Amino acid sequence: MMAREQRLLLPFGRGHVAVRSWHADSEAMPVIAVHGWMDNAATFDRIAPLLSGHPLHAIDLPGHGLSDPRPDGLRYHNADYFDDLLATMDLLCPDQPVILLGHSLGAGMTLMLAGIMPERVHRLVLIEGLGPLAADPEQYADMTRLALESYRDFRPERKAIAGEAAAVQARMNGLTGSLSETAARILCSRSLETTEAGHLVWRTDKRLRQHSLMRFSEPQVLSCIRAITAPTLLIRGEQGAPFPEGPYLQRMAQFADLRLLTLPGGHHLHLDESPEAVAEAIAGFLAAQEPRHAGR
Repeated sequence: MMAREQRLLLPFGRGHVAVRSWHADSEAMPVIAVHGWMDNAATFDRIAPLLSGHPLHAIDLPGHGLSDPRPDGLRYHNADYFDDLLATMDLLCPDQPVILLGHSLGAGMTLMLAGIMPERVHRLVLIEGLGPLAADPEQYADMTRLALESYRDFRPERKAIAGEAAAVQARMNGLTGSLSETAARILCSRSLETTEAGHLVWRTDKRLRQHSLMRFSEPQVLSCIRAITAPTLLIRGEQGAPFPEGPYLQRMAQFADLRLLTLPGGHHLHLDESPEAVAEAIAGFLAAQEPRHAGR
């Protein structure tokens, strides 16, 4: 199935966000899908065609994929993604509740937004993510110094890549876990560009690799979880990203309606090892009419 591409101009000089859409003619409640850190909208390429019951709009977050980067001199703060997501929702689905689907970083941001704006979120699907990484107040000084020093030494120049095969190999060995060649090629299809000089380079903004100057506190994350009214599905991979058991269980206990499903695969199981099983689980969850309480 062919996806439809569009670019949306966000307000207040925030630039354009690229959107990759499937099943756009469906009149069902739309799904807004948000990818993980250093990924892009193509991460949903294998499950989106299978979710034919709803229009699905996968966005490239700023600095990722085909979206514009942040203006020069600015950082990437997680809280700024709330403005990007809400503006995109307003442009695609004005005055309409939506289904939020997030992977990794996207799962963190959609979880927080579902608590901040619960009236806008009908259902919430999280893949390999149960909220953002939280800051330890005891480490604030050290973490802030690290962020300041990393940005002071930042150089925006992009190095040429030897070729597409080298880019795919690098993505297969990425920081968020290994990927198959097939999955890596899917992500690279939206992450590379050729300069006017003919050099192949990464489109992804290098500033995304800088240490964060701001993180949410654990109480802030828990506050958002308690405010979520949407039934929530959490999908984890059997070999997925590790999560500290104490905070993980504490966060789970705050949901009014949470269902947990573990499937074969790693951090990108929806793109790599188990796209059919992930799509089937999501479709079943969205089709269910009655909520059930499993988080408490």
